[in-house]
Order: sequence, then C-alpha cells, then structure tokens
Amino acid sequence: MATTERRDLHSGTPIWTADGEPPSIFRKAAANLRADVAIVGAGISGALMADAILQTGRSVVVLDRRGPGMGSSRASTALLEFELDTPLTHLTAKIGRNRAARAYWRSVAAVGYLKDRIADLRLHCGFRDRVSIYLPGNLLDARALRLECDSRAAIGLRSAFLNRRRLLEYAGLHAPAGIVSGGAAEVDPLRLVNGLWCRARERGAQLHAPVEVIGIEEGRNGVALGTTHHGTVRARHAVFATGYEALKRVPSRGHKIVSTWALATRPQPRKLWRRRALVWEAAEPYHYLRTTLDGRIIIGGGDEPFSDEETRDALTPKKVQALQQHLKRLVPGADPRADFAWAGCFGTSPTGLPSIGRVPGMKRSFAVMGYGGNGFTFSAVAAQIVSREIAGLSDPDADLFAF
Repeated sequence: MATTERRDLHSGTPIWTADGEPPSIFRKAAANLRADVAIVGAGISGALMADAILQTGRSVVVLDRRGPGMGSSRASTALLEFELDTPLTHLTAKIGRNRAARAYWRSVAAVGYLKDRIADLRLHCGFRDRVSIYLPGNLLDARALRLECDSRAAIGLRSAFLNRRRLLEYAGLHAPAGIVSGGAAEVDPLRLVNGLWCRARERGAQLHAPVEVIGIEEGRNGVALGTTHHGTVRARHAVFATGYEALKRVPSRGHKIVSTWALATRPQPRKLWRRRALVWEAAEPYHYLRTTLDGRIIIGGGDEPFSDEETRDALTPKKVQALQQHLKRLVPGADPRADFAWAGCFGTSPTGLPSIGRVPGMKRSFAVMGYGGNGFTFSAVAAQIVSREIAGLSDPDADLFAF
C-alpha cells in the first residue's frame, strides 16, 4: 500500500504544455539505491528541496510515482507573491501580531530566494518581476482593505493603497480600490521545475520514476523506503515533498483539498492592463489574473470544496464560462475566450500556512504540505527549513510551520 494519498491532481490542458512535454531525465530505479537524503516527490517542492540539500554537499536520490512536474505543479499558475491567502489583519487575529508578521516577511524572503536561485542556476523559465494588486472582495471591502494596507505599513511591507481613480490611472483596472505591492513575480512553472531537475542531475542527483514508495522504516542511523519492484532505498534522512498527496501518518485536521480551475486566452498584448501586474481579490473563494510573456491573460479561481475528479471535470465547462465573465468585468476590453483550460487540486489550512517539518513521532523523516496560493514560495521556505534541519542547524521560523 502506498505511503502517501493518491489523487488525480489535474485535468485539461495547462498553457505550460502547449509545446509538448519535455523529454524526461528521470530513469527507472535500480535496486537498492543509497544516498544521504531520499526525496519523495518530483514537483516544485521536491525540486527546490533537492537543490537546497545539494548545496550542503549531501547526495540525493529522488523518487516519484509519475515523473517530474506531472502532479499539481503543472496545474499551477505560478503567481509568486509574498501576500498570503489570509490577509495580515485576519492572520494577526488567528496567530498574533508577531507570528503573523514573521509569516509575511518569510514569504517576502522566499520570493527573493527564488529569484536568486533562478539567476544562480541560469534557468530560462520566464521569470519576470511584477507588482501585485489586491482588490476588495467578500473578505475585505474597500474600507477594510485600507486597514489591511495600514497593518502592512506598520511592519514595513512594500504596499500602498489606491482609491478607484488612482487604481484606474495606475493599472487601468475597474475596481473600488486596491493595494499595490512590490516584490512579486511570475514564472513558467513547468520550465522552472524541469530546469531545477536538469541542474540537480548535473550535480549528481539520482532521479527515478515511476517508483511507488510503499513503506518507511526508521533506524538509529537512517531510513529505509520500501518500493514496488525496485527493492529498498536507504538514506540517512527522508523528505516527503508530495504536496496534496500527503504522507498518511502526518496530522491533517482542518486541512482541506479543494478543486480549482484556470484558463488562458489567446495572445492579446494590446489588451492587457498596465504594468502587467498580478491581480487577485480579498475574497473566498477568490479569482486572480496574470499575463504571459506572449501576451495571454490567465485567470483562475472559483474553487469548490471537493477533490473528486469526476465531479471536478464535469463542472469545467461551467467554471470556464464563469471565469470568462469575471475577466470581462475586470478587463472589459479583453477577449475572454479560452485557448487553454484546466483544473486541479488546491489545499487550504485554517491559517493559510503550510505544514513543514519532522513527521510527528519520527526523527529522520520530514514532510512538506503546501497550502494556499503560495505553493511555490512555500516550497522555497520548506527547502530552507528542512535542508537546515538535516545539516543540524536551526531555522528561526521553523516553529511557524511545524506539525
């Protein structure tokens, strides 16, 4: 029996697959593999984890039941924002001002970390610096949005409040108000994931798929992972970076897996809003927009509280139509017709924060459970926290995300 849950993580045709699938550099697993660290999961969390651990000089073996980027990473729309799904004012009420400020600032640092690693590794993945614009919704109206901006200013975040007129002048968007923030970015998620794996292999990582992990045992000096047909993988530490297919023995009370949808329009660079900002709403569920380098508009959202793929896929035509209507309201001059449409899984937690750290009751095994719209930035945070723990170092924010 598999050690992690199994889900159909996406359907449809994400824009990132328009040029076809890149050749896989993963290989079938040989029997009885060994490394310092075994990573289960070959999406963005696993790729950033491998990169961080390789930087410490440790050897890595990576196992995945599908292949690189074949899970929820390909359904991502890859808006890299420091802003969390839970507004700062709401998060402060849940976990206190100090911890909420630390969570937001750690997210700020994560965007910078991703930018630096992409530059260091010379990855060609469509990375572009952007500003983000946060619009009113059913969580925060225009007045509450101003209070949110004041709360951000009080802890030093790069945000400014714009009323309706100034927002229209600044970005060409029709909304009652907005918070404009620096420090955001966008990326092609599949090119980033595959680029990270190519660099990891160049640095000696052993990459294997498809491999199903069916058992985990800890001993005094290491971890043994049982696999189907390929014997046992032995390592000093194991990291389960399996996203929404969580390790079955980690606690998940209050965590939910929901369904989400997205579409990409035809290229229309003359119809885009100014500055190509990342745009999203203070709402639940919320919608969000970004652009692509060739001038398409991506809009996503309309989340529903279930993860059954048959129900999700049956709703796709209706959800695509709703996304098109929402796009017409926000950007009246744009052509909302979909060139690409897809659906996927999306995780939520009571605070909007991920769970990262040692598996309860185990000393050498770690798990990463990313939640919310910050999957890529949370993956960067996880890579830093876990790689430091394995190196015997403490991370100042590990307590924010621990199980």
